[in-house]
Amino acid sequence: MIDLYTWTTPNGRKVSILLEELGLDYTVHSIDIGQDAQFDPAFLKISPNNKIPAIVDHESGVRLMESGAILWYLAEKHGRFLPEGQAARAEVMQWLMWQMGGLGPMAGQAHHFLHFNPGKSAYAEARFARELQRLYAVLDKQLSDQPFICGSYSIADIACWPWVSRYEWQQIDLAGYPNLRRWYREIRSRAPVQKGYHVPKVMGDIPPG
Repeated sequence: MIDLYTWTTPNGRKVSILLEELGLDYTVHSIDIGQDAQFDPAFLKISPNNKIPAIVDHESGVRLMESGAILWYLAEKHGRFLPEGQAARAEVMQWLMWQMGGLGPMAGQAHHFLHFNPGKSAYAEARFARELQRLYAVLDKQLSDQPFICGSYSIADIACWPWVSRYEWQQIDLAGYPNLRRWYREIRSRAPVQKGYHVPKVMGDIPPG
């Protein structure tokens, strides 16, 4: 059994989607970051950085924070959504790190300046909008000749997709990225993705793309 500590953010949804894809039993603990629940001392023992998501795997005794580390751990433990072979696995790691170091942080800044605080800083709005458009173009090119980021469906896709699902917050029109749009819609149609997206609670329909 796994305890999942999460909230309705792209990083949180990565893990709930993977748990649904793996068909694992898990208990959800809502950490309402709008109410500063992430600073509760009990949560700090599980996630020292005060960030969601985090898990406790009672089977192995492993406690983990950081969504990318959790995805890798679960995929490796259960032998799914990671390809065989060193080169293929390294490619998945490469794109997982691309999301963790680029797409996620830049999208998060775009959300802050474009969605929540428009008009506060024209420079910041332009900077993060431009960089996010560049990253979308990188992903669109990667998807130009294959169905998923690394060829087959993997944790690289599961990591990136929830951030793309907030394209409206980022003022991105997916019509300008046809390969990415096809990929987004295909993953959106998966039943585990639809279920995992609404953990820990329903926050409206999944954007159609």
